[in-house]
Amino acid sequence: MCEIFLCTEWHLLQNVNGCFGHKSHKSYLFLCCSAALQALKRKKRYEKQLAQIDGTLSTIEFQREALENANTNTEVLKNMGFAAKAMKAAHDNMDIDKVDELMQDIAEQQELADEISTAISKPVGFGEEFDEDELMAELEELEQEELDKNLLEISGPETVPLPNVPSISIPSKPAKKKEEEEDDDMKELEAWAGTM
Repeated sequence: MCEIFLCTEWHLLQNVNGCFGHKSHKSYLFLCCSAALQALKRKKRYEKQLAQIDGTLSTIEFQREALENANTNTEVLKNMGFAAKAMKAAHDNMDIDKVDELMQDIAEQQELADEISTAISKPVGFGEEFDEDELMAELEELEQEELDKNLLEISGPETVPLPNVPSISIPSKPAKKKEEEEDDDMKELEAWAGTM
């Protein structure tokens, strides 16, 4: 259908361009006023038909796009319906109360497993029950004794050799040179910023 309109449009364009396209037509038209008026009327008719065909083509294109969008929307809705049915089927056998019961059962079994693990890891029958506070106090006491022993073994300052004092004097001018370099760098930076 669109091909017909496109062919008609092309034919009308040829007619519109052909009405005044040749020099011989122009000279003839100027000689014959009624023929020139007829040619202008024909040109206007062709232009009107051309505008109608353009409008028709635009309408057809718009309708085609609207149909494509409608088909896409229909497919999306169908797929959403299938997904909803699948989810409903998957949840038919589930109930929130059943899920809560299952989660409670899992938690209870986990607690039981922890209790069993704790019971298995305890030493049995060896009489190794110790008070944690007593053990910590004893450990601190041992650490303090070790610290006291180490403090008593430290020797005085006479046994520690001191480093030698350097015999060469250190020049003080390089610091000025660095400041001068920084000043030169700042001057270059200011000159560069001034050219911007």
